[in-house]
Amino acid sequence: MPLFINRDQIFAHQVHLLEHKLRSKEELILELETENAILHLRLADCLGKLRHDHEEETRALHHHHQHQREAQNETRAGLTKLLSGIQEVKQDLSEVFGVYVSFASELEEQSKQLLEKVEQASSSMKGHRGDEVQDLQARVAALERSLEEEKERCRAERQRRKELHNTVVELRGNIRVHCRVRPVLSFDHVQSSTSGSGPASSEEVVYAISDDTVMVNCLKTGMPVQNKMFEFERVHGPEDSQDTVFEEVKPLITSLLDGYNVCIMAYGQTGSGKTHTMMGSHSSEVSSTAQQEAQQGIIPQAAAELFRLISEKPAESHTVEVSVMEVYNNDVFDLLAKDGQGNAGSQRRDVITTSSGTSQVPSLTYEPVSSASEVMQIISSILKLRAHCPTLVHTESSRSHLIVTLTISSKSPNALALARRLQSAKKDMQRSTQKEWWSPRCRRSNLAARYPSDELLASPASSPCPSPSLSPCPSPRPSISQAPFRTKLQLVDLAGSECVGMSGVTGAALWEVSCINRSLSALSDVLGALAEQRPHIPYRNSKLTHLLQDAIGGDAKLLVMLCVSPTQRFITESLQSLGLGTRARQVQKELPRRKSNTLKVK
Repeated sequence: MPLFINRDQIFAHQVHLLEHKLRSKEELILELETENAILHLRLADCLGKLRHDHEEETRALHHHHQHQREAQNETRAGLTKLLSGIQEVKQDLSEVFGVYVSFASELEEQSKQLLEKVEQASSSMKGHRGDEVQDLQARVAALERSLEEEKERCRAERQRRKELHNTVVELRGNIRVHCRVRPVLSFDHVQSSTSGSGPASSEEVVYAISDDTVMVNCLKTGMPVQNKMFEFERVHGPEDSQDTVFEEVKPLITSLLDGYNVCIMAYGQTGSGKTHTMMGSHSSEVSSTAQQEAQQGIIPQAAAELFRLISEKPAESHTVEVSVMEVYNNDVFDLLAKDGQGNAGSQRRDVITTSSGTSQVPSLTYEPVSSASEVMQIISSILKLRAHCPTLVHTESSRSHLIVTLTISSKSPNALALARRLQSAKKDMQRSTQKEWWSPRCRRSNLAARYPSDELLASPASSPCPSPSLSPCPSPRPSISQAPFRTKLQLVDLAGSECVGMSGVTGAALWEVSCINRSLSALSDVLGALAEQRPHIPYRNSKLTHLLQDAIGGDAKLLVMLCVSPTQRFITESLQSLGLGTRARQVQKELPRRKSNTLKVK
């Protein structure tokens, strides 16, 4: 039989399927819309939280910035007030000094005039009116006494001004800068080939016009003379002796025993007198002992002053060690090192930076010394190891930077007494023939046989032994050891900067000059960075600055002794040295910290 297909049923079935699919799609759409609404709600919640957190953070930052701004304003106001006070004090002192100077000059002029009148009156009167002459002489004598009193007051005011200035320098943490102008020497009269028709090279152009001011006459052909003024803490002229120079340095040696690190550095060009200032003169013409002592430089006088101060302290309270290094061709050498056979010979050393930020030289040789003569004997024996080279400027030009370090270990007097007491008790214990132990069961009969009865009566009743120090057996109390604090006195004789065309060096000496000038340029860069308070100080650009990092930028008291030549021939180098000194005075270091001595309980 033929099969008949009902199309209506087929179409109805297809419509039913399509309606089912449509309902499924609608349900899916409804689910997605629901999920989308939930996601929108979550997004709105997150945005609200973010907006709230952002507002809180903005409010906190605003509050922090406002608090910081207020603190900066308070600090700036305090510094401004302090600076204005210092300026007012300096202004008052300068005015008082001007008044005293003018008054002294007026009194001196009046005394001269009165003296002239007295002489004229005495010559004309020839014995007549003697009473009036005596009256005038008495008045003149009174004026002279008044003049001397005013001069003394003026000197006292100048000394007070100097002390106040040193106090300001101490509070601000500035580097002390002294300047020394050497006299004109024989090699200054050598005419330079580059001078031409300009001013004579031996003409004196650098003057110490006062105890704190240097004047430089800048002479140029066809141009008016220009005077440049430089101010420092102390200026020494050619007439000042070695003792006068050291008198200004001596207070730093005293502060060395007070617990402060000290560094004294001589800077200048070749032939400006650095080694003479630091070491002194060793000329064969100086025969007598008095003349040799008068020519001693800062290093021997500092050593003598140090041991003089130590001699006034309790015995064995200080120990001194010396080390000598040189920086040659940007390498550090230990001049006290010995080879395998025990012979003296310089050895290369490295400079490292410790975890505390200080520079240190591992394996450096230290020699214990007990007098200034031992220090100078060691230094004199190793000076021949220092690099020297004759040049057209100086016949004994140093080609390296010399660093002499005196390390002082200071111990507490109480700790010394306690240590000697413990050592005495230990020796008594070792000398005892019968072995006994310190305990509550120690027999009094043994103690009575060994110690006097008054010592036993003075002991506490709670212990059968007089005290741990008198007991023949060791005490169970913790041992007390001395904790010495160490301070350093660094004495630096820098090599001189020089112009290659003027010194006439060639070959290996040319490389030495390059290394010297680069290390001194690195020192100038470090001082410039410190003066400008840059975030990075380039100590590691040179071994010299890396080695002296603690003294230049640390908590040590640093004194820079500028040595300059007075003649026109070296005016360029002199101006460069004076400029470096001016830049060094602008450096504000951290305040010098005093090393403290304590007792450690083990």
